[in-house]
Amino acid sequence: MTGVVVQRRGRRLAGSGVPLTFEVIAETLREQIRSGGLGAGDPLPTQAVLMREFGAASLTVQKAMALLKQDGWAVSRPGKGAFVAHYDHLDGADDLDDPEATAPANGTTARVEALERALTEAVQQIADLRGRVEVLESGGGGRRH
Repeated sequence: MTGVVVQRRGRRLAGSGVPLTFEVIAETLREQIRSGGLGAGDPLPTQAVLMREFGAASLTVQKAMALLKQDGWAVSRPGKGAFVAHYDHLDGADDLDDPEATAPANGTTARVEALERALTEAVQQIADLRGRVEVLESGGGGRRH
């Protein structure tokens, strides 16, 4: 029985190279994101749609979505569903058709860096607003010390 790969309950022979269904689902969605078919903030297909499209079980689709979230491609919004994650293009990427140019950089690392940038901007805005409040409270003139 050479050349036959039997898959049972999500298991595969080591080194078989045959992707499991959840990996196929995740890669299909990543490709849709890379190609622009799905953009940052767009809703991802529902679990029911993916189950129907791939003939997959609920747990299989959940594993695919968990993989996408872990790698930074998707985010969940409780009560709303899963959405394509917002991410910045890698610095210096010239060819936006290259999958590496639009892929999140290490998922979690990219999200942390984006949050740090947003926090820095928020802190600067707060400082600016405090300065304006001080000017207004001092009667519009210079600052009181």
